[in-house]
This record gives sequence, C-alpha cells and structure tokens, in this order.
Amino acid sequence: MFFIKRPTLDINWTGMTNLLDIPGLSSLSDTVIMDSIAAILVLPNRLLVPLVPNLQDVAQLRSPLPRGIIRIHLLAARGLSSKDKYVKGFIEGKSDPYALVRVGTQTFCSRVIDEELNPHWGETYEVMVHEVPGQEIEVEVFDKDPDKDDFLGRMKLDVGKVLQAGVLDDWYPLQGGQGQVHLRLEWLSLLSDAEKLDQVLQWNRGISSRPEPPSAAILVVYLDRAQDLPLKKGNKEPNPMVQLSVQDVTRESKATYGTNCPVWEEAFRFFLQDPQSQELDVQVKDDSGALTLGALTLPLARLLTASELTLDQWFQLSSSGPNSRLYMKLVMRILYLDSSEISFPMVPGAQDLDSGPQTGSSVDAPPRPYHTAPNSHFGTENVLRIHVLEAQDLIAKDRFLGGLVKGKSDPYVKLKVAGRSFRTHVVREELSPRWNEVFEVIVTSIPGQELEIDVFDKDLDKDDFLGRYKVSLTTVLNSGFLDEWLTLEDVPSGRLHLRLERLTPRPTAAELEEVLQVNSLIQTQKSSELAAALLSVYLERAEDLPLRKGTKPPSPYATLTVGETSHKTKTVPQTAAPVWEEYASFLIRKPHAESLELQVRGEGTGTLGSVSLPLSELLQAERLCLDHWFPLSNGQGQVLMRAQLGILVSQHSGVEAHSHSPSLSEEPEASGAPTPITSSALEVRHRLPHGDSPLEAPVGPLGQVKLTVWYHSDEQKLVSIIHSCRALRQNGRDLPDPYVSLLLLPDKNRSTKRKTTQKKRTLNPEFNERFEWELPLDGSLRRKLDVSVKSNSSFMSRERELLGKVQLDLAEIDLSQGAAQWYDLTDDKEKGGS
Repeated sequence: MFFIKRPTLDINWTGMTNLLDIPGLSSLSDTVIMDSIAAILVLPNRLLVPLVPNLQDVAQLRSPLPRGIIRIHLLAARGLSSKDKYVKGFIEGKSDPYALVRVGTQTFCSRVIDEELNPHWGETYEVMVHEVPGQEIEVEVFDKDPDKDDFLGRMKLDVGKVLQAGVLDDWYPLQGGQGQVHLRLEWLSLLSDAEKLDQVLQWNRGISSRPEPPSAAILVVYLDRAQDLPLKKGNKEPNPMVQLSVQDVTRESKATYGTNCPVWEEAFRFFLQDPQSQELDVQVKDDSGALTLGALTLPLARLLTASELTLDQWFQLSSSGPNSRLYMKLVMRILYLDSSEISFPMVPGAQDLDSGPQTGSSVDAPPRPYHTAPNSHFGTENVLRIHVLEAQDLIAKDRFLGGLVKGKSDPYVKLKVAGRSFRTHVVREELSPRWNEVFEVIVTSIPGQELEIDVFDKDLDKDDFLGRYKVSLTTVLNSGFLDEWLTLEDVPSGRLHLRLERLTPRPTAAELEEVLQVNSLIQTQKSSELAAALLSVYLERAEDLPLRKGTKPPSPYATLTVGETSHKTKTVPQTAAPVWEEYASFLIRKPHAESLELQVRGEGTGTLGSVSLPLSELLQAERLCLDHWFPLSNGQGQVLMRAQLGILVSQHSGVEAHSHSPSLSEEPEASGAPTPITSSALEVRHRLPHGDSPLEAPVGPLGQVKLTVWYHSDEQKLVSIIHSCRALRQNGRDLPDPYVSLLLLPDKNRSTKRKTTQKKRTLNPEFNERFEWELPLDGSLRRKLDVSVKSNSSFMSRERELLGKVQLDLAEIDLSQGAAQWYDLTDDKEKGGS
C-alpha cells in the first residue's frame, strides 16, 4: 500500500494541544507529521503486508526497482509577478524567485535569483519514477522574503506524458499566478547490461549540469542480513546498524537490538556518475557509533561484468570476526536516453529565454506517440506446464456388501493455480491410476503462489477425499523443472507423480518448428492443444472513433480475442479518443494459423471498428513484436497497440524425463517403464522428422512400427523413441491391445529390456515414448535392437501374442542422425524397412 503522491492533511488541534495553535508551531507540527507519513507511505516508500508466511526477498517487494528515471532541467522562468514593493508599496520592484521541484517524496530547491522577473536557473535534478501513470512533476515558484515567502504560481505535469514523448522541452504556464516556467524533461530507461555505458558516459561529459553532474547509472542495494558479528565487551550482543556510502552520499539502516545475527531487509538507492571508478563503502557499527563491527569496500566495476549487472551473495567483512559476513543483493542499471530520433542541446537552457514554445511539445497536447508506453507486465510472465502422470497406493473408498468387502476408488485430480482450475478424467476402479494429462497456465513471478492439488474418488452423491498437496511455484519458477513423487497429505497412504515445467517466451522464431515437433511427441490426449507461444498484447488507446448519431462521442470498449479466449477492456465514457492501457495474454498453439481479433464497440451503439492481425505477421517482425497505430477496418479511427509473441522454450534442457521415475514393478519388462516425453528434452528437437504420411509407403502384411534410434554423445546414451504402429494384423474377432517390447541383444536381462504402455483395441496405436541405455558408442555398434509388437492374449491371461517384430543391426544405422523410420514387421528376425 502506498500514496502515489504526498497527501494533504488538515489537523484541528483541540484540548491540551491548543499550545500547538501558536503561529509557526502549528504549521511545523503538521509538517513533521506529514514527513513521517511520507517516509512510510508515499512512493517510493511502501507499506508491505505479508499475506503468506516466509516471504522471500521482502526488501525487493517493499522497494522494487524504479520504472525509470526522469532528468528534470529547470531552465528559466519569464513574466513572473512582482511581490517586492518600495516606499510603502507605491513603487513596484522585482521578486527574488526560486523554485521547488517535487515528485512524490523527492523534493529539490533551486537557488534564489535576486531581483529578477525572468530568472535563469539552469539546474538539473534526477528523480526515480516508480508508478506510471499517476505520479506528477510539480513545480512551485516563490519569492524569497525575510519573513514569509510569497507564492508566485505552480504547474503540474503527469509523468506519463514524459514517458510517452521521451523528451519534453517547453514553457509551461503557472497556475495561481502569472508567467511561465521553462522545463526540459527527459525519460531515462534502465538497461540491465553495460553495453551502452561508454556511450552514456561520453554523452554526459557534454552536458553542463548543476548542482550535480548527470548520472550514468543507479545502484540499488538490498541489505538483507549479517551473520556472526563480533560481540561487545563483556560478551554482550551488539545493536548493529549499517552505513552505506557512495562518494559523498551516505545512507543508514535501522538498528536491530541485542543480536549479532541481525536481519534488516532494507533497500537503498544511489545515483552513480561513473560506475567504472566508484566504490560502495559499507560500515557495520553498533548503534552507539563507538564500535565498528565490520567493513567492506566493493568496487562497483565488479557489477559491470556480472550477469544482468547483479550480485546476490554473502560478502566477507574485514576488521571483524573470522566468520562475520553480510548478505546483500546489488543491482545496477545503466541510464539510457534514446536519442535516435531526437536532437539534444549540449547545454540545456542555452536557448533564448524570449523564444516561444518548441513545436510539438505543448503541455496540454503532447506529441502524438509513435509507440506504446512501456508496460510493466511485459517480460514478467511464464507458462507453467503441469504433467499429471500417475498415482500409487491410493486409499479405497468404494465398499460392497454393506462395507464387508473393500473395493477400489475412481480417482481424479483437481488443480488450482494462478486463479485457474483444472481437472483430470476419472480412472475407474483403480488405486494406482495413470492419467497422463497435461495442463498449461500463464503465471507470473509473484512470491507466495502455490499449486494446490486435491485427489478425489468420484461418487454418485459426494466425492470422497483421497489426499492433497501444495507446491510452491517459486521453487518451480526458479529451477525451471520439477519431477517428483509427492506424498499426499491428510490421508493414510497415497502418492502422486507430478512433473512441472517452466516455459519461458523467447522473442525469436528460430525455435518454433522445433518446439512444435517436441510438443507433438508429448504423449497426452490433448497434445494438439499444447501451447507453442505466448501472445502478450498491450492496448493503450484509440483515436478518431466515429461519433454517435453524428455529434455525440461514443462510450467505447474493446475486446481482444484469440480462438475461444477473449479479454474485454473497461468502458471509457463519452469520448472518441479512449485511453485503456490494458494488458492481456493468450496461449498460442499454432502461431502460423491463428490470429488476434480486436473489436472496438460502443456501449449501446454496436461496432465502431475492428483489426485482424494474423500472428504470422508477428513471426516475421523484428523480435516478434509490432508496436504502432493500427487502422480500424471501417476506415475511421485507429488504435495504438503492442503485440509481442514469445516462443515457449523449456528452461530445463537435456533432462531425460523417465530417468526420474522409480521402477514400479519387479517384472522384467517393467524395469523400463516409460514416462511421456516432455519438451524439456531439447536435444530431441534436432532429430525429429518434419512429418510423414501413413500412406507414404506400402505397408507389409503384418503392419509397420515407426521408431527413431540415435546415440546421445554428450551423455553417452543410446536413445530410442517408439512413435507408433500402423496396419497391425487382427487375429480373431477382437482388436488387439498392442504394446512394443525392446530388447538390446545379445544380453537378455532386465537391464536391457524396455516396453511401452499398452493401448486398448487398436490396429494403429500411438505411443511416442522414449527409452535409453547407458553404454559407450563402440558398445552400441556391436548391439542389435530387437523390437517386438505384442498383445495380451486375453483379459485373464498373462500370455502374450506376437503381432510382429523387427531386428535392427545398430552397426548399419547412422546413429548420429536419428531420423524417424517406418519398419515392416515380420515373423522372423530379419530387418524390415521402408
């Protein structure tokens, strides 16, 4: 919770506090109270109320990185009113003007210009902006007097206008007085790499800035905790506090009392003129100031070579105990002004004071933006792919003969995450069910989120509870992958096999085909519905919408639709130029074939216009992003919108999925029980076929099996994927229940045997299951792979009917390519092929 700007407070002192009504004292007390409120609740200060226990990175939540920096050049004023009078007020003199510049709690005071109605200040201030829109730049001009300063006027400007324009340079009229003030406002973006630092430093050398030189970067220090600080005399616990200094700017933390392992969780910000040469000096002291508990000097050049200009670690303290250390997170950001389309004066304020406003930079009508304003949602989302695989040892809830005979359960799983709910299908009469279902949901990196899992037994009246479990999303999002058997809670027995993957959107189309191919290998009933991309849309505004009944403006809203998913914006009353500033995101399965449909409608007036954007256009755009004005289909009006596509790539490359699964049975063929292939096995991508047709080649009399075999040289593993079978023979009246058994000859033991899951009543089963054997390449070349397609003879029998087989001599196969092939099934051990 926070105030976006400093609130006003009217205090009526009564009773014993009448003493505070003394002129000067009452205003002072109000100011002190307001300063106290601002120090806690006015941006950038926030009041953090944890809704869940054990929040991580509390300091970063309380004091996040700013959105950007505004460099304010207070250049001059003209036409100010005269407040000084001479000869008992008959002779009008001049004023002694100065200005107060305020953004939130950040306040700057200019120097006083004596006896001048057209003062020239030429001063520069830099402020951190945390929320856009809502924050304002406020300038108040006063006449300096010995007793009470006279008010000359004020102006206010929304920070969002600076962000949209990048640079504003204009004369702004003063309200409540007369005259104008000349400001130059520049929006500085925060870069997380040092690539443009030299360019920024060179540019800053040409800027004449006072009272301080321009900054090239900011440093945010998240002070977390310390360990094993030295004790005071008499083995007394110290009261540690920390002083952090950069050049001549010092910040102090609060003191924590009676501990040598203090926790501060505070954040401090510094402007840096040259991070290549500056240092951060840290002094840990007892709050009395008489005892130094440790020190640290850190050259800031270390951050320039760190990933994303960030150090997050323990730092050993000097002049302290042998185990004394300090945990801090240091984040640097380079301040960059995009000057590609703007020409800047090398000395701000050097223009003629009598010149009029520059073209296109009026405070009431800022330049029409070419692109949307930056949006905080972009780049913060990932996709969580949830594989609900199987369960074991669930409790039996179904009973027969009045409860004398214990039956089984009809289990299913309910999932809740990020405001969405999902549910698997019901597996009838099974205590160790296999669901093998995949769900996907868009998630952000907000701490404290959980995936709630509940298992139930389906009944006619009320479903019975079979167990629950909660998974912290922070763990999954940080690691990128989780594959575990989870012991269900609040029940005597039962465990659930779950696999979670974080998919991160990448702004490049190079991996799209590979992602689509890997998705096709995931064995699930809904593999065709797996997302390959994330579409992020920021709809900022519209202009020139058609009027209602010729003269009245409409009350427009917009709907964004992809497939069956829609997002509706707020309705903006009675305007032909609505500002929505809303964000929506969509999971995209086939980026080549889908499109974004935008409709602008008026409340009660119908359609005002539409835009259809094929996502194939985004695939051809730079960084898969289009950010500009889109004309509406009716020829009247346009919308300013940014559409960004990100290809979803697993962050857990190289993980072999089934290696995480424990053996579920002691039967010889079950030792290779598969786990469906996930897109985390990224090495598969380069080896997958680009498609084939069941009718590409004639099929042998016993049918065919399609498989891929290759050698994974990095991990020294022989890998095989059983894709599918087709046109299997049917012996008897009933269709077979086929599965594929693999044996790595010449050995015939449990370690070389593998088999797929069994498919029910089909002649064209789809498996898409992967198996591997750990052995060297030369050992692989001396082996033969025996592939047999079998079916159980009957429901009650363990006998297996051979439907056909093929034997592959691995020495005759190019194991470096791993192309998928159809092989004819035979009754003997000769190799078939096509």
